[in-house]
Amino acid sequence: MFMSISTTGTAENPATDLGFLLHKHPGRVQRFSTAHGEAHVFYPEAGDEACTAALLLDVDPVALVRKGRGKGRAGSPDFALAQYVNDRPYAASSLLAVALRTVFRTAMKGVCEARPGLADQLRPLRIVLPAVPVGGAAGEGDGVAMAVRLFEPLGWQVEASAIPLDETFPAWGESRYVRLELSARRARLADALQQLYVLLPALDGAKHYWVAPDEVDKLLAAGEGWLAGHPERALITRRYLSRRWTLTRRAMERLELARLAEADDREVEEVDNAVDDTTGETGPEPETGPEPESGYEPESGHEPETRHARETGHERTAPRPPSLAEQRRTAILDALRETGAARVADLGCGQGELIAALLKDARFTDVLGVDVSVRALSAAARRLRLDRMPERQANRLRLVQGALTYTDERLKGFDAAVLCEVIEHLDLPRLPALEYAVFGAARPAAVVVTTPNAGYNVRWESLPAGHLRHADHRFEWDRAEFRGWAERVAAAYGYTVDIRPVGPEDDEVGAPTQLALFRLGAGAADVPAGTTATMDSTTPEGGETR
Repeated sequence: MFMSISTTGTAENPATDLGFLLHKHPGRVQRFSTAHGEAHVFYPEAGDEACTAALLLDVDPVALVRKGRGKGRAGSPDFALAQYVNDRPYAASSLLAVALRTVFRTAMKGVCEARPGLADQLRPLRIVLPAVPVGGAAGEGDGVAMAVRLFEPLGWQVEASAIPLDETFPAWGESRYVRLELSARRARLADALQQLYVLLPALDGAKHYWVAPDEVDKLLAAGEGWLAGHPERALITRRYLSRRWTLTRRAMERLELARLAEADDREVEEVDNAVDDTTGETGPEPETGPEPESGYEPESGHEPETRHARETGHERTAPRPPSLAEQRRTAILDALRETGAARVADLGCGQGELIAALLKDARFTDVLGVDVSVRALSAAARRLRLDRMPERQANRLRLVQGALTYTDERLKGFDAAVLCEVIEHLDLPRLPALEYAVFGAARPAAVVVTTPNAGYNVRWESLPAGHLRHADHRFEWDRAEFRGWAERVAAAYGYTVDIRPVGPEDDEVGAPTQLALFRLGAGAADVPAGTTATMDSTTPEGGETR
């Protein structure tokens, strides 16, 4: 099993800098022990103008069989019929990927202590792999096409040619092996090694060891900075993880978060923040008291009982009034029933409180929960006991990952969509993207939006003046601001809108929550001309939870 890496240079920037990057001296042949044989690193040429490093992996087939025996489904699927006679000693597969990580571990991290800054330099690279196995599935294309699909989007110039089964018998056709040559005028060596580490097993579609859950972490670590934005990330992930669907879904959810965070120039933790770690993922909703981390919103709309009453046990025996969260859900359900909706999408579903209420009403026959947060979707699945839900009820529900500021084909065709306490969590410059994704692209017959009434905040003495109700709120609107926004969106996208209060209403400042019920106007089947000009219409590839 053989691979070579070549670069060019000048007297000022010699090609032999490759030795510093790989941490292997060009003047010596070095040998390294791996789990399945010995790896040799040597330099067929080493000069200022050209330098080539070669990795030769000498696989011990007997050791390979012994280590694979009894692990998973008889080790590797390729060993089912041919344990001792196989291509593993000769073809660049997952064995070579493991050898890369063993021999060039520091180079893959982009570290070069001897020459600080050298690892970040872009340089010409040429990588040659004489025999790469490509295990194609139906609809995935042949080996040459697969190699181009995986490497070309990363900036590589790909030269791939199929290797015939036997050159003396052309009629036998081509084998599943390709000769692969990758060239780049300017590339980081560390990036190239990380890409090879992921894409060689992905091309093969099989691994020489059982794929465990920690393979997801290895994939995401090696794919950092390039895999989330790759147009074939779903294909790569599926094949790298040997089509283990549970692991593939988990990896895709995390890749989607990374892609969205990069698109918004934010950290992943900022995007996946729908669940508050301080309160627990599946704990009950607070009935009174402040929202997590900041602000104060008594969910019942009344001041909480005194500490003395709680501590002495002299609490009221009268029925507890419905919390503001309960009143909000009731108002949303009433609005949905008013529209006659049967298929409902809960956009920004969080931990699934509204979904649970929707599933209790048989008139809602198809419920879709969407959230960008993987943790929130997992908490929703636990809260709803999705794994123990009766099949008839489970067939009414889907939980999917997605960002509401991107158009998504999965959101089309619903009778109604709900944005319950969602819009205030977006930065104002991103709000037009949500407007288009929901009202312009998904275009349900009705949309229900709830958001805090900032004018009501003065009624809560525990909320400091000028503060928002929650640490993650980007803004809060008073009644006039919300009405102005709702009427503008309705006019732009062909809807009518009705504004309603939710919760105890104060004569001076209104109710704590405000609700807008949008209905698609007659003859408004198409998005108004010019509406999409400034909107982001990228479609995410979110994962699905069932």
